Amino acid sequence: MADFVHLSAAGVSLVLDFRGPSLPAVVHWGEALGDLGPEELAELALATEPQPIGFSADTPVRVSILPEQSAGWLGHPGLAGHRDGTAWSSAFTVRGVDRSALGVRVRGFDETAGLELVIEIELHPAGVLRARARLTSTAPGTYWLDHLTLFLPVPAETTELLDFTGHHLRERSPQRTAFTHGLRVRENRTGRTGYDSPYLLCAGTAGFGNRHGRVWGVHTAFSGNSRTVAERNYHGHSALGGGELLLPGEIGLREGGSYTTPWVFAAFGAHGLDSVSERFHSYMRSRPGHPTRPRPVVVNTWEAVYFDHDLGRLTELAKAAATVGAERFVLDDGWFGSRRDDTSGLGDWTVSPDVWPDGLDPLIGVVRDLGMAFGLWVEPEMINPDSDLARAHPDWIMAAGDRLPPTARSQQVLDLHNPSAYGYVRDRLDALLSEHDIGYLKWDHNRDLVDAGHPASGRAGVHDQTHAVYRLLDELRARHPGVEIESCSSGGGRVDLEILARTDRIWASDCIDAHERVAIQRWTSLLVPLELIGSHVGAPRSHTTHRELPLDMRAGTAIWGHLGIEWDLTRATPGELARLGEWVALYKEVRSLLHTGTLVHGDVADPAYSLTGVVSESDALFAVTATATSEAYPPGAVALPGLDPARLYHVRPQPPGDVPDGNAAAWGAALPWCTPAGLRLTGRALGTAGLRLPVLYPDRVLLIRVTPTGEPT
Repeated sequence: MADFVHLSAAGVSLVLDFRGPSLPAVVHWGEALGDLGPEELAELALATEPQPIGFSADTPVRVSILPEQSAGWLGHPGLAGHRDGTAWSSAFTVRGVDRSALGVRVRGFDETAGLELVIEIELHPAGVLRARARLTSTAPGTYWLDHLTLFLPVPAETTELLDFTGHHLRERSPQRTAFTHGLRVRENRTGRTGYDSPYLLCAGTAGFGNRHGRVWGVHTAFSGNSRTVAERNYHGHSALGGGELLLPGEIGLREGGSYTTPWVFAAFGAHGLDSVSERFHSYMRSRPGHPTRPRPVVVNTWEAVYFDHDLGRLTELAKAAATVGAERFVLDDGWFGSRRDDTSGLGDWTVSPDVWPDGLDPLIGVVRDLGMAFGLWVEPEMINPDSDLARAHPDWIMAAGDRLPPTARSQQVLDLHNPSAYGYVRDRLDALLSEHDIGYLKWDHNRDLVDAGHPASGRAGVHDQTHAVYRLLDELRARHPGVEIESCSSGGGRVDLEILARTDRIWASDCIDAHERVAIQRWTSLLVPLELIGSHVGAPRSHTTHRELPLDMRAGTAIWGHLGIEWDLTRATPGELARLGEWVALYKEVRSLLHTGTLVHGDVADPAYSLTGVVSESDALFAVTATATSEAYPPGAVALPGLDPARLYHVRPQPPGDVPDGNAAAWGAALPWCTPAGLRLTGRALGTAGLRLPVLYPDRVLLIRVTPTGEPT
């Protein structure tokens, strides 16, 4: 076995140290080191080894990817558990290292504790690192696992942390803290990915931004309870880690039993957050199941009609949707059982004869005849106490023994770890997809998991429930491979890379107020590429904030994702429909660019403005968005990032986002470059000197089209 393994891809190096019998340590994770031979790797390890001063052992503590106290590490342990009070401290010895196409598979044993550990470490072609571990009990009795967390070291130059918080209607709100000595643990106990999720925990150099600074980020890819960790100690060791948060007694491993952690994804960016995003987006787009067809324009009925389902009304809505260019029509909540409001019917997945006496096929026929695909809303993991299913099977409701959890949104959680409950839901969804021409499911999940146990045993059940949902999605996808699925969870409450391994887009937020969506979509796209982010044009007055916004702001924000419309178009004026049609036409023109190009963001000094763009070799589109009034009048210039410095570009405003209400022309003084003819400048000039920003009223968008005019010079 080699002393060192050096993995390298896309400008990133990972060097693993296998000297000695213990688990591997990470010598380097960051910028590519070039082609280093065995002797040079040994010299690198020597160059970075600390003095034997201040440690809890006579020699420097070698901190592995799974830190162990037996090695002298007194920080956060990678493994915590016990076997009836013993085997509480592990001491794994490596017995084998297998190379794979993307990385290594490390096998370790602790004969005393009766444990086997297999760690998989991969470096993908995009430079994205991912790791997971499998723990197996090899001794009699039960090993009770508390947590299993993998760590990746980051250098001392990382002095700031960026992670995220939020709530319903305000998901993925950024927060920065100093990366100081001690342990920062973000725990999610909601039973889903959660609003208050760290999402992507980033450590970076002082003041790192969109386009500057060195950044290291980790994401725990799990849709249940999770833990994400940052730790820095006085020995000069700093690390980021992640894993599942296990409730007491969830994982008890008998002899031969195994537990596998979620994947922990990680990326390094040498040039700010955009370089981290680019790696994650490239990785996502390289997946075999990643959507490749043009992302269709969606019309969703929720904010248009809510529970008021009527064939005539929905037919008129479908006609209006087709008129503006919609390509998919999604019937939201209210089509099944007794579901006339949100207090009853969940679990009764049969078409309501009261609302749909002739079934769904008449509406599906209208939608298909108008040239659109049909989609349907479901919430399979939940159950209303007021439902036929709950009355027939109260034992299928998750509970801590005989004590029912408090209801939320008048619903409880269906125990999908129960084979009978699982089979019922699977068969009902399978029947719906088999009996109707349904090409899309909006899969919702509208409450946290409180006291979520298996009622028969009383054991905690979030881990089992999460994996049952994964199995259910996998099975339905296998039976209906052409059906796309959206992950929705009270808006953006279930957004992670593991749910996205089984779904085709996420619903970023129930708030479609464009003012709020500027930030929600920007930070969601830090990890998730635009084509997977549902983004809708709402009504003139937002249903969630009551803010009134012009159509160009609503549509000009919504195109930066997977475009949809959630507005009662039967009440729109002819002028509004015509203008919306122009925006839909633009989206169709540029969606191949937006959904395959490189997402970039300007480091705009003026907090009133933001700059977002997508750049490819042959095209680029930028949006200048104002969400407040500027301190400067007129405002300054902003660089256009991501362009080829050696190429000449044609720069001009892009209709219909070329004349936002309130641009400089509205004041009788047109911005000189902002004309249909535009100007021609090199990518170097545009990326350095930039363009002067226009005066904009708050909540306005200006689109800029940038196309190369010739070959690089």
